[in-house]
Amino acid sequence: MKRAAIYLRVSTLDQHPETQQHDLHALAQQRGFEIVEEYTDRISGAKARRPGLDKLLADARRGKFDIVVIWAFDRIARSVRHLLDVLDELNRLNVEFISFRENIDSGGPLGRAMIVIIGAIAELERNLIIERVRAGMRRAKLEGRRIGRAPLEVDRPALLRDRAGGMSLAEVAKAHRISKASVCRVLKQVPTEALTA
Repeated sequence: MKRAAIYLRVSTLDQHPETQQHDLHALAQQRGFEIVEEYTDRISGAKARRPGLDKLLADARRGKFDIVVIWAFDRIARSVRHLLDVLDELNRLNVEFISFRENIDSGGPLGRAMIVIIGAIAELERNLIIERVRAGMRRAKLEGRRIGRAPLEVDRPALLRDRAGGMSLAEVAKAHRISKASVCRVLKQVPTEALTA
């Protein structure tokens, strides 16, 4: 029975890897793999260094498993270069690589060619998303819409009076409905009169 490692990744903390996990457990059972370890990351696939992936590669070097099973190529990497680096290392270590969604196995030249093509598509998809976001921001700017958070409207004289009156930073922040960091920024601001003098 081949020993399998499962790698799961979601991009944000409010996403859950259980869907991927269910599919990969079913695949391992169907193929008769013994799951010896699971690795999970909750981080963007654009980041090459990830705790779960780093541990998976370290354990692969120790020979803890024979196969890595993932839900989709873009779970491992969003760039072709990073995907190929991971696959090259697994290949050198004689660790097979199977993707559930693409139904591809890294064994043989055809499998490797498919991995390169799908990795390139995943990278293209990410770059298109980035370009669409940038285009949307440019359009919003041209239309005069604000991008980002609106500046704080703070009654500086009242805030200064409250602070001078002995209120703590936390009390001033609560009274003016802003954060303590914002209170500190307002306190450090140079008064307008001083700038015009």
